[in-house]
Amino acid sequence: MRNHNDLLNMNERSLEQQAAVRRATFSPGEIKALRPFSIWEISQFMFDVPADTLRKKLADDPTLPQGLTEEDGRQRWFSLEEINELRRRAKFRGRKLLPERPRGRAMRVAVSNFKGGVGKTVVAQHLAHAAALDGYRVLCVDFDPQATLTHSMGLTEVKESHTVWGIMCRDLCRESNRIMESYDDPDDCPYPAADELPEDVQSIGAQRFQEFIQPTCWPTIDIIPSCANAAFVEFASAQYRALHKAWSFFGCVARYLDELPDDQYDIIIFDCPPAIGYQSLNAAFAADILYIPSGPGYWEYDSTTSYLGQLGDAMADISEGFASLAADAGITLPKQFSDIRLLMTRFESNNPLHSAMIDAFKNVFGADVCAHPIEMTRAVEQSGRFQMSVYEQDYRQMTRETWKRARQSFDRAYDEFLQTVLEAWKENGKRKEKAE
Repeated sequence: MRNHNDLLNMNERSLEQQAAVRRATFSPGEIKALRPFSIWEISQFMFDVPADTLRKKLADDPTLPQGLTEEDGRQRWFSLEEINELRRRAKFRGRKLLPERPRGRAMRVAVSNFKGGVGKTVVAQHLAHAAALDGYRVLCVDFDPQATLTHSMGLTEVKESHTVWGIMCRDLCRESNRIMESYDDPDDCPYPAADELPEDVQSIGAQRFQEFIQPTCWPTIDIIPSCANAAFVEFASAQYRALHKAWSFFGCVARYLDELPDDQYDIIIFDCPPAIGYQSLNAAFAADILYIPSGPGYWEYDSTTSYLGQLGDAMADISEGFASLAADAGITLPKQFSDIRLLMTRFESNNPLHSAMIDAFKNVFGADVCAHPIEMTRAVEQSGRFQMSVYEQDYRQMTRETWKRARQSFDRAYDEFLQTVLEAWKENGKRKEKAE
């Protein structure tokens, strides 16, 4: 017979192997570093100018970042910090290189589906990296206790109190006090104040909001990380709800993100767990846009159908059952998304089944299906195996055409994503102006 001790022993052995894999993947010091980028990459994929034009601009203005030249003198390489300085300072025929940023707070995108293995983390990771290379400041929020996105960003040691669970504890303390203060006589309040909550909740609740945000190996990407020990958040959240029945548990992350300065980030991307629970509901209620990845098989289609129904039912139940509670907390129900998009992943254009499935998706969901699926290539396979996005992979480690094809696939998906984000961003700004 076997019990929980066997599970814990298996976990311990796996963690040891996990550490060994990270040492091999990142570096002997277990610190992941972002590689530099060549003039060829910058000119073709970032600035959209001829490489010779970029070289001339650098030669004409030696105060601009000059990068590091290879020993043979044939290629120069630039860090992302140097690329961003070029974006700020250089112009080509009067064209600025800074990305478009409408007014208002950062846009929030939840990458979510019910089924595991459809590429949620891969999509979230690549969208974050593409946005960073495009000049945007990105915050990732890892809601998934598997913590794959956290590990891929170079974080290996994460405290449970710095995860979404910590944000929910902090929110419970703050909401407990707010609700208590709404009563003329605190003794009339039937709910506990923060100092009546469990001690571990109180200690986490005392954290400042910036303490949850951790830097990554990308200079313009931060993350609210996750870890395996944060898996108990679903059980803990149920206990907290029992302690405080007036707590709007689904609004924790939205309230937290509302505390961030509008100009701290441009885009916030959520990587959600393959389940509908307290964390995924928080992601949904905090998101402006819902991105739903799905593989090209029937089971993925079936799972996506189930996910849409179950998430819709859960959000409908909250809208109906928590209307007065949400109104007291300043939450508008029903929850409104600026857009909902479905993205096909692991797509093989020469596979008749995949082509039939994307046609089926488009037949059912119409314009909500992204026009550009993520193609399955060798570079994409290595992305998951080595916890490195296509953007992080060095094209010299494979044939340039293989890498270029994968990059172009993700670039097309990102360009479509960015268009969706910018349209929603501008609409949010217009609504805010009218409200003011």
